[in-house]
Amino acid sequence: MKRLLLLRHAKSAWPDGIDDHDRPLSDRGRRDAPRIGACIAAAGLRPDFALVSSARRTQETWALVAPALGGPCPSLVVPSIYEAEPATILAAIQDAPEESETLLVIGHNPGFEALAALLAPQGDPDALTRMKTKYPTAGLAVIECNSPRWADVTPGAGRLEAFVAPKTLPYQKIDGRACGIPLIRPFGPPSPHGGEGKRDVRDLPLLPSGEKVPAGG
Repeated sequence: MKRLLLLRHAKSAWPDGIDDHDRPLSDRGRRDAPRIGACIAAAGLRPDFALVSSARRTQETWALVAPALGGPCPSLVVPSIYEAEPATILAAIQDAPEESETLLVIGHNPGFEALAALLAPQGDPDALTRMKTKYPTAGLAVIECNSPRWADVTPGAGRLEAFVAPKTLPYQKIDGRACGIPLIRPFGPPSPHGGEGKRDVRDLPLLPSGEKVPAGG
């Protein structure tokens, strides 16, 4: 089965006189992006391919997420993802390389929030509640797709495994970057806290604590 990671770009700035497509990340966004990247890696969810919107804020998010993943991940800039409707984003996903098993897509709301709800109406109850409440900047939806091919991914055919955002991450230090591990590790041994064949966050070992960094609001 395929796994889809839908990552909304990190917090952006609103400088005067700058077109929306060219808006950069804010200071908070530059802090949040590597934390999410390190969290993805620590939870065993490292992608093997990434589709990234052409907007500056998504490109800068990817530039900070990629080094935190702990390994190479080829990527493709997809202009059609910029401020796109769910159907357009889904079409880009369906065109992703079939050899990719875990696909990261970095884009924008409201399209991402709507697409995640369409693809994964079922899943972890807490994750579904958090996602429905708010899909913030640098919010990450982890969706298990009930299909062996990206071309066959359709609405309703996925399950929401996890949903995290920077504000929900504990602060740990990994290779100089602050991060936490709130995601499940999907195919580990059975957990006393989760379902059969799943590992709950409470089963994951904590990394050595480092100096706390500001939450950034």
